[in-house]
Amino acid sequence: MTGDRVSVVICAYTMARWQLLVEAVESVRQQTCPTDECIVVVDHSGELLDRAKNELGPDVRVIANESTRGLSGARNIGVAAASGDVVAFLDDDAAAEPAWLERLTVHYADRSVIGVGGLVVPEWATGRPWWFPAEFGWVVGCSYTGLPVTTAQVRNPIGANMSFRREPVLMVGGFATSVGRLGADGLGCEETELSIRLARRFPGMRILHEPAAVVHHHVPADRARWTYFRRRCWAEGISKAEVSRLAGPRLALATERTYALRTVPRGAANDLAAALRVRAPRRMARAAVSLAGLTLTATGYLTRRVRTRAVPPTTTTGKS
Repeated sequence: MTGDRVSVVICAYTMARWQLLVEAVESVRQQTCPTDECIVVVDHSGELLDRAKNELGPDVRVIANESTRGLSGARNIGVAAASGDVVAFLDDDAAAEPAWLERLTVHYADRSVIGVGGLVVPEWATGRPWWFPAEFGWVVGCSYTGLPVTTAQVRNPIGANMSFRREPVLMVGGFATSVGRLGADGLGCEETELSIRLARRFPGMRILHEPAAVVHHHVPADRARWTYFRRRCWAEGISKAEVSRLAGPRLALATERTYALRTVPRGAANDLAAALRVRAPRRMARAAVSLAGLTLTATGYLTRRVRTRAVPPTTTTGKS
């Protein structure tokens, strides 16, 4: 225990995930290190708001996002409402392992740590597609090959499993509402942009990846399809272009350069080598998917950069 108060924030937007939301909240209740408060922020859904207030229980604080619609706006409402020194974020379709919060918060005993994220394990509703490369776990909001396998400093955590010191997040203006997911549109990178601003404002402070802090992320059948993979890769490129516009390409793409130049080519090469060695056409197909995903992401990025290169960078935050 660090002595810091901890708030858990879960953002939700649709009745379609009701049972998953219930399971997410229950996983917070089962933590070995009890949270000081659990806040559910409902993003512009009156029906979900009413049901959450009536059924989630008295130990859960349910509030409405009446600010900018979308995940970034909802997270900003949660941060503003939280009373904890540390705010941990859990997706509404994810469930935390019992030691999750303990594994995250133990690092805040080090005052140089400003954020900690953890491992996100996919729980495929229909099984992982045979063609899906492990390097592309981020497509479904999960951890991927290339992330550290031991505790290490990183640029940013994964949004489904992350935590930050609350006060610094408020000081930099919260999550930028010009990036981040709106419903199921596939955009993202709001945690990347925030992490870059935190690093600039608080040099010397660190964000850690703690793989022992584990959450399980539900992946529905419609996200196990090539059409979703293709759309999500394109959207990731667009999101990275927006982060580059706000933060500059050097920081926005620092991690991605290693990923694009080493991690994906290495994975594709391994699949190709195995396919040629044992005549495994599925490994060859997976290598092709890896290269296609990288190409789609890069094309989305370049397309958006060309369209917005004349637009001056401005950061829209969710301050209220």
